[in-house]
Amino acid sequence: MHITMVKKRKLDGSDCRKCTQASQQLENRGLLERIDEVVWAVEGDPESPGMKLGEEHGVENAPFFVVEDDGGETQVYTSVMRLIREQLND
Repeated sequence: MHITMVKKRKLDGSDCRKCTQASQQLENRGLLERIDEVVWAVEGDPESPGMKLGEEHGVENAPFFVVEDDGGETQVYTSVMRLIREQLND
């Protein structure tokens, strides 16, 4: 399984508040190391990797998570709690 977290970087260079909260929730539960990759959706840059992933998966708001299982199936989560409940609780 490969998990990509897409976070938003605002025009002023700061992270979005919800992205920071999602990262903290994962860290507080000892799950942050289970995120394989962090990709940035840069506000005002439609060519940034996170913006492209959002467009590809029909997601307009960060944070979101793209989970690819070992069989190549992809699932998108827009809720960190749902990701934790459905994918990270062993």
